[in-house]
Amino acid sequence: MSAWKKPARKRVDRIRDLLREFYGIPRNDVHRAPIDELVLTVLSQNTNDRNRDVAFLRLRERYRTWSDVAHAPLADLEEAIRPGGISKVKSKRIKEMLLAIEDQAGDLDLSWLATVSRERGVEFLTSLPGVGRKTAACVLLFSYDRPDMPVDTHVERVSKRLGLVQPKASLEQAHDLWLELARPDEMYEMHTNLLRHGRRICAAHRPKCEECPLKRLCPYGKELLAAKRQKPTGAPKPAAKPKRNGRSR
Repeated sequence: MSAWKKPARKRVDRIRDLLREFYGIPRNDVHRAPIDELVLTVLSQNTNDRNRDVAFLRLRERYRTWSDVAHAPLADLEEAIRPGGISKVKSKRIKEMLLAIEDQAGDLDLSWLATVSRERGVEFLTSLPGVGRKTAACVLLFSYDRPDMPVDTHVERVSKRLGLVQPKASLEQAHDLWLELARPDEMYEMHTNLLRHGRRICAAHRPKCEECPLKRLCPYGKELLAAKRQKPTGAPKPAAKPKRNGRSR
């Protein structure tokens, strides 16, 4: 396999266009609720979207403000979010995160993230307990459409198979590279369509390379399809035994 080279703009744009044709151009309906986004990312860990949403709704129904959540007894928080799974761990993490925001920012109003530099926003968010680059990017992009590229496991997998990111790149390196690869006004589109592609076509196991709109541009897909073509169909069946005439020898 040849050494990795940073992909040319023309290649990235071609991949963007093919994904557009397949999935459309998603619209980022910003919600301007960064605390909600932070809590949702904690609740989404090791569970599905439905359980996450049930846990989030129970939390909002029980507590009037996020400050109430921050200062609630851990046992009460744990009970409220139990449908989301591992509630003991998540309740502690949510409480620690909210208290850290109050301590560093003075309150739980993060509307200033809409106007400060992306670097300052990432620096603040990643200083919070349990918040990494992906979560910080989600908060900035989904809350205020700030140009950042969340790289989750699906985006990472598709990016590496396409050769857009080095095979052994860390998530930190993948985030940095995508800030260069994606145009600022297309980061939501690229994130969403790569995520969709990783879920629907480019799965971790048994990817559907035959159906992939990117198969002509994907080194991984080309190798996989070539290997399938070369795979023998199986050993020849043994010749059938001659039938007896029904009489004993």
